[in-house]
Amino acid sequence: MKTEVHVHGSIFLCKGVRLAQIELALRPWLDYVDADHIADAKSLEREETGIAFDTRERVLSICWTGDVGRSFHSKLTEACNSLGPLSEYASEVEVTYYPDSGEDEFHQFFIGSSPESIHEFRRQCVVEDLHHMLARHLDQPEVEQITTLVTGMFDAHKPAQTKDSESPASSTVIPLHPRNRHLH
Repeated sequence: MKTEVHVHGSIFLCKGVRLAQIELALRPWLDYVDADHIADAKSLEREETGIAFDTRERVLSICWTGDVGRSFHSKLTEACNSLGPLSEYASEVEVTYYPDSGEDEFHQFFIGSSPESIHEFRRQCVVEDLHHMLARHLDQPEVEQITTLVTGMFDAHKPAQTKDSESPASSTVIPLHPRNRHLH
């Protein structure tokens, strides 16, 4: 049974990363959609860019919709893990599945060069979200008190430093509450 999926995000790549390296990292996804190159991985939605690499800005932009089966998620996970070592900054990729049942599934992939960079990026995202949400209801000192508490919680769960020889996991999947649906 096929399900429609939307993948959306921007991945900031290291200087010197070439298109061939990106396509090799994305090979599990490209093979899944029977595409030889990222330019061949067209979105079902004509106005979406699909998968595009801006060599000047060193950004891999993804805005892609497709019909997929059960094994797509594992192929996407494998591709995101392979992109991690090519990334300069940790980034987020949102994935939304639209099954026929109407109960959309939301996931976030955090892609980064190390577990530490992913952890820091996730902390920044949570602190920014809390700040924006609470600033409408509380004074600045109260908001700062809460964000300081959250930062402390993240600090208590920092991943152990990895050695250069270790290959860190570079993505994390987190199911989201349906209210946090990404609309653009």
